[in-house]
Amino acid sequence: MDKRPSWDNYFMDMAKLTSTRSTCLRRQVGAVIVKDKHIIATGYNGAPRGLKHCAEMGGCLREKLNVPSGQRHELCRALHAEQNAIIQAATLGQSIEGATIYVTHQPCAICSKMIINAGINRIVVDEGYPDEMATEILAEAGLKVVMLEK
Repeated sequence: MDKRPSWDNYFMDMAKLTSTRSTCLRRQVGAVIVKDKHIIATGYNGAPRGLKHCAEMGGCLREKLNVPSGQRHELCRALHAEQNAIIQAATLGQSIEGATIYVTHQPCAICSKMIINAGINRIVVDEGYPDEMATEILAEAGLKVVMLEK
């Protein structure tokens, strides 16, 4: 019997490891973009390159304003893990058309739109996220979110 993890579990473990670099005070998220069983790019949620993150700024603004999870992303100082992974692929000149993205948490609506336009055709997540618009947008685009079994 093969005791190695499945490819989905293997790449999700990589996304979980990537999430440990997150500087977000509310939720640590990691993303890994994979094409033909090769990692193309990784990303975690945190402040833009070279800028202070929330802990250095005295805390999370969304937390201070009691903004519920999944809402008012424009108030967040950080980029999301999916955004950073897509940006990293672009910076490195790597096509992600037809790729799979592994994300520790289901993408929000903003990230869902970016995933669709980037040509990613499969999304694998470990945990859900309270964003109904994201679910609707992904369904309309024909992208199914695969939830890994625990």
